[in-house]
Amino acid sequence: MVNPEAILAGLPVAPLLPDLNAKLHPGDSTPWTILFVLTVITLLPALVMAVTPMVRLMVVFHFLRQALGTQTAPSNPTLLGLGLVMTWFLMQPVLVAVEQQAVTPYRQGQVTGWEAIDRGSVPIKSFLLRYAREKDLALFAAAGQVPRPAKPEDLPMRAVVPAYMLSELKAGFAIGAMLYLPFLLIDMVTAAVTTSIGMFQLPPVVVSTPLKILLFVMVDGWNLVAGSLLKSF
Repeated sequence: MVNPEAILAGLPVAPLLPDLNAKLHPGDSTPWTILFVLTVITLLPALVMAVTPMVRLMVVFHFLRQALGTQTAPSNPTLLGLGLVMTWFLMQPVLVAVEQQAVTPYRQGQVTGWEAIDRGSVPIKSFLLRYAREKDLALFAAAGQVPRPAKPEDLPMRAVVPAYMLSELKAGFAIGAMLYLPFLLIDMVTAAVTTSIGMFQLPPVVVSTPLKILLFVMVDGWNLVAGSLLKSF
């Protein structure tokens, strides 16, 4: 019979100790990495609404649904899914830049977590400043008592993010108002016609809603709206 003690005696124990210690005592950055990931997951919905085109897209989609007169079609999950897909499409160049400048060096151990955050915020800030209005930037810079910067890139994110959100809300409402006008005209014409022929028992919205949906389908409205939103960025 083979003696187990003899087998264990012949094993190179010393080389196994570093691997065992590495598994039992991971690097000091592991707890901070877990904490950072959990924090990002918790704040992800707010981040998506704050630093992506999601705000403008959702405002326009809801204006369009109200203009069509369809209260629940498309449903909120459908609009949210379409908005997320379009947001991913628009933000893909920014995400690639963040991956190359911050995530990859952090994974390779070339930079610390805070340095990775600083590097990753640069392309995001450039994207936000591209669509933030100077008026909104000045508002939050003054409210936050930020010293007058030499260039917009010197503004902190606490001033850039809310300014970008205000600018996106204004752009979304402007696009939504332009979408609303043709359908409002159909409502007015339908109401005038039904009133003139004495159809007081039938609400004008019952007649105008199918007409608006038919017109929207005939002109391929979803394609036009999606194309216009993509071209606005």
